[in-house]
Amino acid sequence: MALAIFDLDNTLLAGDSDYLWGLFLAEKGIVDREYYERENERFYREYKEGRLDIHEFMRFSLRVLRDHDREALLGWRAHFLAEKIEPIVLAGALALVERHRAAGDTLLIITATNAFVTAPIADRFGIPHLIASIPEEQGGLFTGEVAGTPSFQHGKVERLHDWLTERGGDLSGSHFYSDSHNDIPLLELVDRPVAVDPDECLARHARERGWPIISLRDAQG
Repeated sequence: MALAIFDLDNTLLAGDSDYLWGLFLAEKGIVDREYYERENERFYREYKEGRLDIHEFMRFSLRVLRDHDREALLGWRAHFLAEKIEPIVLAGALALVERHRAAGDTLLIITATNAFVTAPIADRFGIPHLIASIPEEQGGLFTGEVAGTPSFQHGKVERLHDWLTERGGDLSGSHFYSDSHNDIPLLELVDRPVAVDPDECLARHARERGWPIISLRDAQG
């Protein structure tokens, strides 16, 4: 079966789940609001500009997992999903996923956002496979560090190759949908790259390469 690979933030969602998780934590007073909002904005700007230090960002974003017990974290996450994520689930994205499901494709989300935040979002789309940055755990507790390679830029390529090797799969007939120039390394590898509501850099690259450019935003149907 062919792979249908989806980026998550600003592709299947009309927003960035990592950024919104930080905003949610600040709004609820779970973290220091002034500091967290300032740093969250800085990291998001650096991400969009293609100069994010992913390890610095991971230490920032995973600290809250280290500093709070799992029961509290799960409760906050449930509220976050209802308040911040459900309103930005795109009807067009749900329809696209269903088309690939009906075609018998293997569905996979690949995202730099950590698995604690993204696993229930993948479930919301009914996508059974997820490659996300993995929060490190020791003795059942989060350490605040990332385990292994974050799935960001070339790290997405590395993590996907590992995933395929484990399953004996390949990229024959594969699709990859993304909005971000950060994903160009992986878009270059698949058979059918698709730019989805792309940033300016990716839109320019897609036009040069002759890749399809589509929108999944509700306003476009």
